[in-house]
Amino acid sequence: MSIIRDESLYKSGELKIEWVRRNCPLLRSLKEDFEREKPFEGKKIALSIHLEAKTAFLCEVLAAGGAEMHITGSNPLSTQDDIAAALVKQGLNVYAWHGATDEEYFSHIRAVLENNCNIIVDDGGDLVNMLHTEMQDKVQYVIGGCEETTTGILRLRSMDRDGKLSFPMVMVNDADCKHLFDNRYGTGQSVWNGINKTTNLIVAGKTVVVAGYGWCGKGVSMRAKALGAKVIITEIDPVKAIEAVMDGFEVMTMAKASKVGDVFVTVTGCAGVIREADFMQMKEGAILCNAGHFDVEIDMKRLREISVSADEMRENIMGYTLTNGKHIYILAEGRLVNLAAGDGHPAEIMDMSFAIQALSVKYLVEHEGEDMPKLIKVPEEVDKEVAWRKLKFLGKEIDVLTKEQEEYLNSSTV
Repeated sequence: MSIIRDESLYKSGELKIEWVRRNCPLLRSLKEDFEREKPFEGKKIALSIHLEAKTAFLCEVLAAGGAEMHITGSNPLSTQDDIAAALVKQGLNVYAWHGATDEEYFSHIRAVLENNCNIIVDDGGDLVNMLHTEMQDKVQYVIGGCEETTTGILRLRSMDRDGKLSFPMVMVNDADCKHLFDNRYGTGQSVWNGINKTTNLIVAGKTVVVAGYGWCGKGVSMRAKALGAKVIITEIDPVKAIEAVMDGFEVMTMAKASKVGDVFVTVTGCAGVIREADFMQMKEGAILCNAGHFDVEIDMKRLREISVSADEMRENIMGYTLTNGKHIYILAEGRLVNLAAGDGHPAEIMDMSFAIQALSVKYLVEHEGEDMPKLIKVPEEVDKEVAWRKLKFLGKEIDVLTKEQEEYLNSSTV
C-alpha cells in the first residue's frame, strides 16, 4: 500500500508529467521498446530519486517494461505531492511526501525495501546503505542496481574498497551521456533557476563563489558568468584549480573568498565546506546555497548554534543574525537548491540521464546470474545508443568513417 500525502492532488501531477513526456523523446522511444519486449517482467524495482515529473516518467517507462515499481524520494524537500499522487493513480507504489522528517524519510525507504526488490535505482545511496545496515535480510533478493550521482558513487567506492558492497552497481553518473550533460548543463541551469526564483535578485555585478570545480561546478560557474557575475572558484584539486584559471575564473581559498563573495554555491560532495570562521567574516547580506547531494556542505548545525536569531524572509530563505550583527541568508535549508527550491534539471537533459538509467537496468537483468564486478561502468554500447538516439531526435547527422579510414586508424604503420 502506498504512503503519500493526498491522492486527490493527482490532476496537477498528471499535467506536469505530460509536459515531461512531450519533451523526452528518448524515454518515449524506450517506453515503446519496453512495452513490446517486456524486459522487466516479474521484476521488482526499488527507486529512490528526487520525486518530481521527470522521475515519474522514468518510473512509467520501467513499469511499461513489466516492472513492479516501488518508489520513494531521495530528498524530503524535493518530493512533489501531486507527482506522488499521479503515480499512485497509475497503479504504481509510492512511499513519500514533501517535507518528511528524517524519521519519516527513512521509514519510507524501509517501506520500499520491505517488498523484496530485485533492482535498486538509487540517487545518493540511501537505499543501498539501508540494505547493508538495517535490512541485510533483503540483500538476497537483489540482482544489482544503478547509482545516479557523484555523491552516491563516492559512497559505493568506499563500500567496495572496504569489501562491504554485496551486489553489482552500475555507475550511471560516470557515463558520458550523464555527467557531461546532466552535471554540467543540467546543474548549471537548474541551480540558477532555483536561486533566481527564490531570491528575485539580480546576478549581474555580484561576486559568486563556487566551491568545487567538477562537472557540476563548471556548469554553475559558466551560467553565473553568463548572467554577468564575477566568479571565484575554491578547490582542493590543483589540476581542477588550473583548469578554472584557464577558463577565466579567479581561484582562491574559502578563507579569502568568504570575505568578498555575495553569493556562495557549494558543489563538492564533501562536508564542512563553509564553516564558522567563514560565516563570521562574510559580507552583510551574503547568500548561501548548496547544490551537492547532502545538506552537510554548509555547516548548518554550527550556523544555528552561533546565530542570535533566525527568521524566515521568503519561502525557502532563512535569515540568520550572527553575533557580530551581520545577516546571512540560507536558501532551502542548505539542501539541494535546484530541487528543494526549484523544479530540477530541464526535461531534455534528464531525458538522456534517465535513458542511461533505464538501459542500465535492462543490462543488469540481461546479465542476471553472471559473475560481475561490484562496480560496473556503463557499457560503451549503452552510452553510444543514447547518444545516437539523442542526435536523431535533435535532427543532426555526423560523419561515418570509411573503410579506408578505419584501416588507417587501426594500422600500426603510417
